Amino acid sequence: MADQQGEPGDRNPEDEFRDMLRELLSGAGGIDPTSLAGAAGLPNDPASVAALFGQLQQAMNRSGDGIDWAVATRQGEERAATGQTQISDADRERFDQAFQVASLWLDEAVDFSAPPQTPELITRRAWVAATMPLWTQLAEPVALSISDALTRVMREQAPEEMRGMIENASKMLRGIGGTLFAMQLGQVVGQLSTEVVSGGDIGIPLLDDSRAAILPQNASVFGEGLDIPTDQVELYLAVRELAHARLFRHARWLRLHLITAITAFARGIDIDTERLEELAEGFDPSNTDELRQAVVGGTLIRPKSEAQQAALGRLETMLALVEGWVDQVTADATGRLPRTDAIAESIRRRRASGGPAESAFATLVGLELRPRRLREATAMWRAVTEAVGVEARDALWAHPDLLPTSADLDDPSALVARLTGTDAAENEADDEFDQALEQLLRGETPAGPGEDGETPAS
Repeated sequence: MADQQGEPGDRNPEDEFRDMLRELLSGAGGIDPTSLAGAAGLPNDPASVAALFGQLQQAMNRSGDGIDWAVATRQGEERAATGQTQISDADRERFDQAFQVASLWLDEAVDFSAPPQTPELITRRAWVAATMPLWTQLAEPVALSISDALTRVMREQAPEEMRGMIENASKMLRGIGGTLFAMQLGQVVGQLSTEVVSGGDIGIPLLDDSRAAILPQNASVFGEGLDIPTDQVELYLAVRELAHARLFRHARWLRLHLITAITAFARGIDIDTERLEELAEGFDPSNTDELRQAVVGGTLIRPKSEAQQAALGRLETMLALVEGWVDQVTADATGRLPRTDAIAESIRRRRASGGPAESAFATLVGLELRPRRLREATAMWRAVTEAVGVEARDALWAHPDLLPTSADLDDPSALVARLTGTDAAENEADDEFDQALEQLLRGETPAGPGEDGETPAS
């Protein structure tokens, strides 16, 4: 009678590979569990290690090709579950009043109506849950590229007798690589939840339906050290957030336009397989720090191509236009507050430098989500407002083709001339001069004012 276990050669190669991975991950194969947890960006403690191995076991047993992004949400929520766990009545009372005043002030400063949704106050953990769908959408192209590249390199680097096994287990490898990436993304977004103060704080609307939201705990931290009364800081932040929400509710094309541009950029990212091969050749199972640094440090992503540089320039211009408009209308709406300049400058510096978590996301996805030309954009919107008023300024958001360009940020005067019609008058005068000069060169007498320009008959 044949052995119920079957001969080793009769086993499914994928099952053999799964057993080999389990042996490696258990520590028997030389991989230190705590080092692997560190490679995933997790704290070095028994609970984190246990969570990591549980997630990897699930990844090995999954049959689908996609990444289980629920892992990122769980990691992010756990990382964000610090400090304030619920919104206090005192916070609600203060911010309800701030939102009411902010809405009245914005009615005078913008041509967009207020969103129908009531502004929200959310905790850090709630922010992670609400924004993770967009974070994963932005990160997925890079995560899949890295997972595919890791699988390809492992297949090419493996001995001949193991290549068939790895080929059959490619889905499993892709799932494991995707899970490690998702766990790192969760850690990054969880940390980012401790830095942002509102839903529109990073320039793109992370919350759907153009909802306005503020994180009271982080708003309080932001106000520390400014030497400005708390109620004034909170009112200023409420105006900024409502201005952002009004813009994206009115220009409904804008959110999809930005997200499409970001995901298109991410899909064009190229993974440095030579660097991966170097890591595979010199991989030390007892020390995964080099692998973690390669992923988190962004060294696995090749330098941007010319097409990507051009796409990045367009995206940065759009982000600058959004943030510059918000800055300008916030300044107009908060003119009654005594120290708005100090608050605005603090926000600009904070946006220009970015926090640790934003930098980590930039290395994971290869993209910094902050405007590099914010001051130029703010100055341009100020010039436009002074020249044509609020209604004509805000009408530019009706369609992407109407928006100012990068050249307009360099020199707003040309844009102002187009909007005020002075360029048309100048062009008409130039045409008349050219016509008169042409007549002189032909020996004719240029037409005077009111004349038809024809030579009288003799």
